[in-house]
Amino acid sequence: MRALSTTGGQVLWQYNTNREFETINGVPAKGGSMGQAGATVASGMVFIGSGYGTGNTGKGNALLAFGPE
Repeated sequence: MRALSTTGGQVLWQYNTNREFETINGVPAKGGSMGQAGATVASGMVFIGSGYGTGNTGKGNALLAFGPE
């Protein structure tokens, strides 16, 4: 996943979602392909599913949430 500048197009930050994640509820989660609808932005957060969608080779199941640091 990459966030790009709206003015110059340069990469502002990037994040590899194809990995295992520690979860809040302790259920194992793994990212993978991102073949579904794009990210959702709400209340200052960015939400993205990783491991869902067509062509998913990793059979992942992660819902990732990004917020300001």
